[in-house]
Amino acid sequence: MKTFALALGAGGARGLAHIAVFEALDELGVKPVAISGSSIGALMGAAYAAGMSPRALRRHVIATVTDRAALIRRLVGARASDFAWSSLLRVPFGHNPVLLDADKFCAAFLPEAVPEDFSALTIPLLVVAADLFDQAEVVFSQGPLRPAVAASMAIPGLLRPVEHGGRVLVDGAAVDPLPFTQLAGRADVVVAVDCSSGPRPPAAVPEAWDSVFATLGLMGHTIVTEKLARVRPDLLIRPNVEVFRLLDFLQAIAVIRAGEAIKDDIKRDLAALLEG
Repeated sequence: MKTFALALGAGGARGLAHIAVFEALDELGVKPVAISGSSIGALMGAAYAAGMSPRALRRHVIATVTDRAALIRRLVGARASDFAWSSLLRVPFGHNPVLLDADKFCAAFLPEAVPEDFSALTIPLLVVAADLFDQAEVVFSQGPLRPAVAASMAIPGLLRPVEHGGRVLVDGAAVDPLPFTQLAGRADVVVAVDCSSGPRPPAAVPEAWDSVFATLGLMGHTIVTEKLARVRPDLLIRPNVEVFRLLDFLQAIAVIRAGEAIKDDIKRDLAALLEG
């Protein structure tokens, strides 16, 4: 049987649909020989590469986001209260009271099964982030794992940039929201899970934060569309998650169920590629 590698895309809460993809792989009895992830895909990929079962990951996510009071406590604890954007980017906007510290955020929400270092993973993992000042893609595959995941998830305006390895890093979706090209040559078959989406048609002009996050989603979707026009993975999986917004984590159960709708298609198409 052929080998395959798995790319997990960005998309905020929509990326929780990756869990249903993991479940389909388990039901098929196969595992990737390598994983790449960007933003939420990096977090999901780290958990799966650590050997966490899809069922355990599903339980962790649902338990984390459905207890509203506990969720608020985690978010408050992750606030970057001592940070001012002006000190880093030299812009006159001052302090952002809702800005979260990416390292604290990951510490609060990553499953305990995720190790501290890439070397402890059971499946090789590549994590994509963006160097803010060098304006370049950065790919981590060794060394400290959690700072790399935190950097990959550092959504501008929500999570402050991460200083790691002498760089200032932000959300991997800024440069590569669907990092399947990172897996070239690592397996016979490359599978990519695309959870990017443009903004939903609004009933009215969106408020400030909705506008920011809808724009980020649009940018990510545009990058993916342009990339796929040039090169495509062997199997492109697109869960029907367009109705969900970037921060709809309270809708975790519904997002995962949306991914479940295509599990049979995933198993059929991937089995054909691996046996062909």
